[in-house]
Amino acid sequence: MAPEARPIVSRRERPAKPALTREGIVTAAVGMMQAEGLERVTMRRLAQELDTGAASLYVYVRNTAELHAAMLEELLSQVDLSMVTAEGDWQERLIRVLWSYTRILFEQPGLAQSALVTRPSGPAYFSLAEAILALLSAGQVAPDRAAWAVDLLLHFATSTAAEQGTRKRAIDAGDEEDALVAALLGAPADTYPHITALGMQLMSGAGPDRLTWGFSVLINGILQTPRPEPGATPGG
Repeated sequence: MAPEARPIVSRRERPAKPALTREGIVTAAVGMMQAEGLERVTMRRLAQELDTGAASLYVYVRNTAELHAAMLEELLSQVDLSMVTAEGDWQERLIRVLWSYTRILFEQPGLAQSALVTRPSGPAYFSLAEAILALLSAGQVAPDRAAWAVDLLLHFATSTAAEQGTRKRAIDAGDEEDALVAALLGAPADTYPHITALGMQLMSGAGPDRLTWGFSVLINGILQTPRPEPGATPGG
């Protein structure tokens, strides 16, 4: 018996691919990152995911750095900014906004590392910066200090998320911590008197306590420290 002939499907009858857009590219990249990690998000793999050529992506995204910035911008829309208009102490509200930002990056340490050198410039980032400035204004922080404080506070949050998030996911993170503890406890007192005096206090407060304390230190320092005069010699 002759084999059954396969029906011929015209290309015109195949479903059309969704139009390629910058928003669609970024959404696909974020989904891939959340499933596999940022290191797996390459232009080639992203193009395969979108059933197109890598060259087509560069029409909408100039390079990987711009893609990472756009991905961060999309995630920043999840930051809780409701504290700006809430009641209560302005410093506590500012710390809660910064915590919301940090918590998002904790889940994506690769993107946090990228954010140290690349920042978005879209509405979500501007809304976050505006929220920080509004709360600093509520605390009567001098405008010139507030202008620098935004970068300082976000840099501390970002670098903490990059460090802690990466360490948390490392396979040998537990072994490294155990080795550090053993080294601290075994440090000779005559050579390292301050280290041995503090001992495990150096390792205490891991997690929310240290980060919250760090935000408080920075905010209090911003309140008390004027910006240097232009051209002032460091330490002079």
